Amino acid sequence: MSTPRIVVTGIGASSPLGGTAPESWEGLLAGHSGTRTLEHEWVEKYQIPVHFAAEAIVRPDTVLERPVSKRLDPASQFAMVAAMEAWADAGSPEVDPERLGVDFATGIGGVWTLLDAWDTLREKGPRRVLPMTVPMLMPNAAAGNLSLHFRARAFARTVASACASSTESIVNAIEHLQDGLADIVIAGGTESAIHPITMASFASMQALSRRNDDPATASRPTSIDRDGFVMGEGAGVLILETEEHAKARGAKIYAYAVGGGVTADSYHITANDPEGAGASRAVRAALEQADASPDDVAHINAHATSTPVGDPNEYQALRSVFGDRIDEIPVSATKASTGHLLGGTGALEAIFTILALRERIAPPTINITEQDPAVPFRVSGETQSLGDGDLLAISNSFGFGGHNAVVAFRSA
Repeated sequence: MSTPRIVVTGIGASSPLGGTAPESWEGLLAGHSGTRTLEHEWVEKYQIPVHFAAEAIVRPDTVLERPVSKRLDPASQFAMVAAMEAWADAGSPEVDPERLGVDFATGIGGVWTLLDAWDTLREKGPRRVLPMTVPMLMPNAAAGNLSLHFRARAFARTVASACASSTESIVNAIEHLQDGLADIVIAGGTESAIHPITMASFASMQALSRRNDDPATASRPTSIDRDGFVMGEGAGVLILETEEHAKARGAKIYAYAVGGGVTADSYHITANDPEGAGASRAVRAALEQADASPDDVAHINAHATSTPVGDPNEYQALRSVFGDRIDEIPVSATKASTGHLLGGTGALEAIFTILALRERIAPPTINITEQDPAVPFRVSGETQSLGDGDLLAISNSFGFGGHNAVVAFRSA
């Protein structure tokens, strides 16, 4: 029995560049930065040393009906907005609920709900804590609410593997479809963690950029003067289905989802393996599942967070797979524009990778003042042509805990 081919038929996003996937893509191609100074009283109140982040440009509670948004943490709100867009983009397919699944992800989950409830408990007592607190804060809230909204009864699974989360959810969706567990899967990830506790924690570990005087250029992957990542928020959603099911209903096809690789470093809870062994194994696994070789790859969306150590480690990992050819492959480091959406970043970057294949251009990487000789990716402040013919691209995500996830797409 042959393995079914998997296609992408819908995309949706809410990001620091736009309230929809097309708006986010347009902002990316235009070289916009989604990073802005934070206008919240808590920045000064708690003396947070980093005063900026890449907040989503459209607040999800302005899109959703109030009764819906009031029962969802902001992370789940972003998930719902992006999923509704992706579902409509896929043509709002009619599908047996028992053949519709959800593979969804978050890195942190309902941090706003959790810590707001803690403040309420301390200041007003237990009777004032909302009864919906736990259903709102739990990491599987986004997956569960998407399952309820779209009547998905095949499964509603949650991945929480830090910054690799939503790429891993997409890889899982590919495998679940190939295994015949569903005909359609709603996959992706979400995050809304621009909160004083997370900002303070990341700043304390010296992971965040501190360019308070110039936030728009703070995220600068591969640039020699990069000094840390920028916190972002939002969600990305893909509608994945078997090619047979998509063609039977006359759906448009953005791209083929042809492979994925998931590995673990088992090296350190926050630092990635300096030799990149786990990351390179994930790339090789994705290519093997795609029945492709490193020579077939025409584009890479790099994880490239703009940290001093992470960027060169990723380069070395990819060099171990591609050899000298890594310096010839058009690479995009899109966190320069979006910041780092943590558990939502992989899905957003998967969307960018799919659209890059569709339009045959690698999106620009902004904010590079001088490229670091230790990270000589082929990046550019302008779009790069990917050429003609059949194209293969990969998108990388690596997370705290030693998680590595890579997904491969082929042009339709």
